[in-house]
Amino acid sequence: MVRIRLLRTGKRKQPSFRVVVADQRSPRDGRFVEILGNYNPLTNPSQIKLDEERALHWLAKGAQPSASATALLKRTGIWQKHKQATAKKRPA
Repeated sequence: MVRIRLLRTGKRKQPSFRVVVADQRSPRDGRFVEILGNYNPLTNPSQIKLDEERALHWLAKGAQPSASATALLKRTGIWQKHKQATAKKRPA
């Protein structure tokens, strides 16, 4: 199964993260399929840069975001767009 999750980068006590698409069996900082963006929690406000088109592509293909990735997707508005797109596809 493919997951959208965070990969930790940066020095000790100065974390920054990459939002990546990876197989759920690979380690946290291990192999990944594609980089979707960056997240820096230390800036005020925290800096989130995501490729919306690619994130929606992977969500449509069935990638499951982790809890932290879901929170970032909700803050950027990508999660709502994904939900609207899937609601349109479902017959009522």
